[in-house]
Amino acid sequence: MAKATTSREFTREEVGLALRNPGMPLEGLRYDITPIEMHYLLVHFDIPSVDQETYEITVGGRVRTPLNLSLDELKARPAVTMPVMMECAGAGRAHLSPRPVSAPWRDEAIGCAEWTGTPLRPILEEAGLLDDAVEILFTGHDRGIDQGVEHNYERSLSLEDALREEVILAYGMNGRPLPARHGSPLRLVVPEWYGMASVKWLKEIKAVSEPFEGVQQALLYQYRQSEEDPGTPVTRKRPHALMAPPGIPDFFSRMRHVPAGRTLVEGRAWSGWGPVKRVEFSADGGHTWADATLGEPVGRYAWVRWSYEWDAREPGEYELCARATDSTGRTQPIDNDEAWNQGGYGVNGVQRVAVMVG
Repeated sequence: MAKATTSREFTREEVGLALRNPGMPLEGLRYDITPIEMHYLLVHFDIPSVDQETYEITVGGRVRTPLNLSLDELKARPAVTMPVMMECAGAGRAHLSPRPVSAPWRDEAIGCAEWTGTPLRPILEEAGLLDDAVEILFTGHDRGIDQGVEHNYERSLSLEDALREEVILAYGMNGRPLPARHGSPLRLVVPEWYGMASVKWLKEIKAVSEPFEGVQQALLYQYRQSEEDPGTPVTRKRPHALMAPPGIPDFFSRMRHVPAGRTLVEGRAWSGWGPVKRVEFSADGGHTWADATLGEPVGRYAWVRWSYEWDAREPGEYELCARATDSTGRTQPIDNDEAWNQGGYGVNGVQRVAVMVG
């Protein structure tokens, strides 16, 4: 597991991970669909080189009829296109103290792309799951060492989750072929879950008769409060609202500068547990709140736009915040530290944006 540090300095390794894995600039929140070049990236190991002409995905394990499907065969199957809001499970990690040492995400590990692919469920039904199958294991072509173990990136889903109609094998992104950095030629897309479940560069799909206990399933992506804590799995996205910082930025500090008067503050909100029903805005660091206006969702599994007309009459420095509440009643905590865990997963404390008026 990642070690925590109280240091305000980021290690050379953390900086290296940040350079390899860019986040989405928060001004990208103004787009309904995130442009490909702005969508966040997390590549655990190396981007594998996979030949699309000879590519095949194997569907096997505890099935009656193993399948080998080429990319053309997958594209010949019924296709769906849907916008899906994706968020890295480690988003917000860099706000924590002590800080888990890993990819040092702040708020930018997000994106809402339009994915095109074919549903997974009919493929599994065609293969014929045997009665002793309990999970579906997804293996990527990417391979490396993590937690001292050499392995391909692998994650599993329960049968119930894998057979959800919205889970797809995607080969397109925003109307274009899937880019190499986003999992070409084929990736899994699991709406409502954090991004670690959407395995990229798919090599094999396998029905297994025992719960998968691999590195990326059992050692990582667990909510743990201590080394001894057995943990609970990271699954669905917690409610989250972010704003596109208003005004213009100072180059180095990123302090926002806004003229006095009325300013439209806008952003996006989402949750993996149900539709967002409320977004609140604060201009005083979270001491008082007012309801923002919600727009229409971009799609069932996408984000929703929110906006608030802020009357910033008095010059001075302000701290703007936003928080979301979903249909289950889950609400963002005020402080990121309320969501602290050893891996820095699912951190969704309210965003704080420093703004100078006048």
